[in-house]
Amino acid sequence: MIYITRKASFNAAHKLARPDWDEDKNLEVFGKCSNPNWHGHNYSLYVTVKGEVSPETGFLVDLKWLKHLTNELVVDKIDHKNINLDVDFMKGKLASTENLAIAIWDQLFAAIAKSGAILHCIKIYETENNYVEFFG
Repeated sequence: MIYITRKASFNAAHKLARPDWDEDKNLEVFGKCSNPNWHGHNYSLYVTVKGEVSPETGFLVDLKWLKHLTNELVVDKIDHKNINLDVDFMKGKLASTENLAIAIWDQLFAAIAKSGAILHCIKIYETENNYVEFFG
């Protein structure tokens, strides 16, 4: 079994707030991340797949293909967008990095499986100090 990772980057705005809570409750729980005027991050996304190396190509997957797939299904939909308002796969979800990692997994899982590889991990850095890993 071998693992290979492709990195992508995107910039996006969001806020952490529950619509069923008032502004004071959202501020108490989510702090400045509940700013009614939003805030943004420069995210780094790492998509790790695993499987066996093809004796024919020497690859697990073609990284150009993984880049294209990640861009098509995730980055093009989220880059320079508002996660809460503009991203179809985040509709109805609290825009935390944890929920974002799960949603990105859901976007990529089936398409990667068709290649014969297995999606192993989604890792998202929200800041240089904070990241989430999701292993399905």
